[in-house]
Amino acid sequence: MASKSHQVADPNAIIENEGGFIFKPKAFNIVWGSDGRYWHSPRSPIPDEQEAAELIQVSWLEVTGSVKLEPLTRYEISFKLSFKRDSFGWSGAPVFLMAKVGKKGKYKWKRLKELDNLPKDPTMVPTDDSFTIEPIPSDQPDKRLYFGLYEVWSGKWKGGLRVHEAIVKKLG
Repeated sequence: MASKSHQVADPNAIIENEGGFIFKPKAFNIVWGSDGRYWHSPRSPIPDEQEAAELIQVSWLEVTGSVKLEPLTRYEISFKLSFKRDSFGWSGAPVFLMAKVGKKGKYKWKRLKELDNLPKDPTMVPTDDSFTIEPIPSDQPDKRLYFGLYEVWSGKWKGGLRVHEAIVKKLG
């Protein structure tokens, strides 16, 4: 992932507030994200409400983020996504939201079937139920959350996805 073709996350594009964290498009590591043949990424250094990373086409979708969590707190992860009018390749594509705490943590995952029929308007996913991260103990040495959207299994070309933001929300 050290290639210049990949977008490297800018930690300044993560907005922290009392409710958790908002990841704007530049806050993600995106495989092929710096290659204009595959992605169109916002260029402005200042996060904007309307900006989105736009997928032109890839066969390997990997959009990831990370942040240090507070111990003894539950979190919920969601992405705000939409499709462009000319989106393609998503029907039946096995897109997953995956997350783990700590580099050596065990992944929790959920298939996002919403992408079979995602609307053109920005929509929070998952829509059917939440994707939560259980509280981590105070004595856990690595409290960093690693999460992302993945579709790396089918080999199908897909395009037209807009990634507006991800939210890591504190639940208490």
